[in-house]
Amino acid sequence: MVVVMKLSAREDEVAMVRQRLEQSGFQVHFIHGVKRLVMGAVGEGGETAGTLGLEALPGVEKVVPIMKPYKLVSLEARGEGSQVPVREAVFGGGKLAVIAGPCAVEGREQLLEAAVQVKKAGAGLLRGGAFKPRTSPYSFQGLQNEALRLLAEVSAETGLPTVTEVIDEASLDLALEYVDMVQIGARNMQNFSLLRLAGRASKPVILKRGLSATVEEWLMAAEYIVSEGNDQVVLCERGIRTFENATRNTLDLSAVPLVKSLSHLPVIVDPSHATGARRLVGPMARAAVAAGADGLLIEVHPDPARALSDGPQSLTPAEFSALMKEIRAVAAAVGRHA
Repeated sequence: MVVVMKLSAREDEVAMVRQRLEQSGFQVHFIHGVKRLVMGAVGEGGETAGTLGLEALPGVEKVVPIMKPYKLVSLEARGEGSQVPVREAVFGGGKLAVIAGPCAVEGREQLLEAAVQVKKAGAGLLRGGAFKPRTSPYSFQGLQNEALRLLAEVSAETGLPTVTEVIDEASLDLALEYVDMVQIGARNMQNFSLLRLAGRASKPVILKRGLSATVEEWLMAAEYIVSEGNDQVVLCERGIRTFENATRNTLDLSAVPLVKSLSHLPVIVDPSHATGARRLVGPMARAAVAAGADGLLIEVHPDPARALSDGPQSLTPAEFSALMKEIRAVAAAVGRHA
C-alpha cells in the first residue's frame, strides 16, 4: 500500500505513521514527489489499511492499496511520472534525454571525437562501453579500466555526463568512481545480486529489458533496485527475441506507453540494439519519440566501418546530426522538445 501524506503534515505526524507501519511488519520507503510525500509500505504485514486505522491518523490524506507485485515502481506509488536527473540532463518531464556515443571505448581519439560530435548535434549524455559482455569469448571485450578513465577524461573536457554498462560487482564498484550513470544490460536484467548492489549505489541506473522478459518481469527487476533505496531508475526498451530474424531483435514500441501507464519510471528506447541495422535506427527513433519515450540511446561512431563492435548499427556523426533534427520535429508534434 502507499500512504499519501497531506502537504501540511508535520514531521512528528509522518514519524507516527511510519512507526505504526513498521510495528505491523512493513518496510517503509519514502517517495518524494513534486507535490506530495508518499510512504510505500512493502512486506508481508498481515494487517490492512483498514485494520491499521491509518486514514484516521493526523496528517494522512489517503491510503491507496497496490495489488500489483511491483509496489514501489508502480504509478500508484507516486501518482505522477518521476524525473531522474544526471547532472544537467533529465529523464522524464517535457524534454527528451538523448544518450549517444560508441558501443565500445576503443581509444581516446575515437571517444573524444564521438563526444564532440554528438554534443554538437544536441545529445545530452555520452555512452561508451568499458565492459563488453559478448556472445563469443573471442570478440572484443572492452578496454575495461582504461575505458573508464578515458570516459572521465572526455567528460571533463566536453562537459557531457557519461553512461557505461556494468556486468558484475567488480565492474560496478569501478564504474561508480568514474561515470555519472550505470547501465544494467539485457543479459543481466535478472541478475538479482547485481540489481541489489545497484540499488545500494548512489548513481542513477539504466535498466534494459531482458531478451525474453515480459513487461512484468522487467518492472519486477526495477523493483529490486528501488527496494534497496535507489529510486533513480530509467527503463530502456531495446527489443526482445522473437521468431523474426530479419532484424537483430523485435522492438516492442507498444511497451513504451504500456509501461508509462503502469510505472512512474522514465522509459527510453535503444533503436540501435533493437534493429541491428543503421538504416532502421532513424525510423525507429522517430517512432519511439512519437510513442512517448522519455529519451533515446543511440550508437554513434566516427568511423563505423572500423568499429570493434556493433559497427553495422552505429550512425556516423553526420547521420546522427540529421536524425536529431528529425527527432526535434517529431517531439514538437507530440508536445515535447529535444
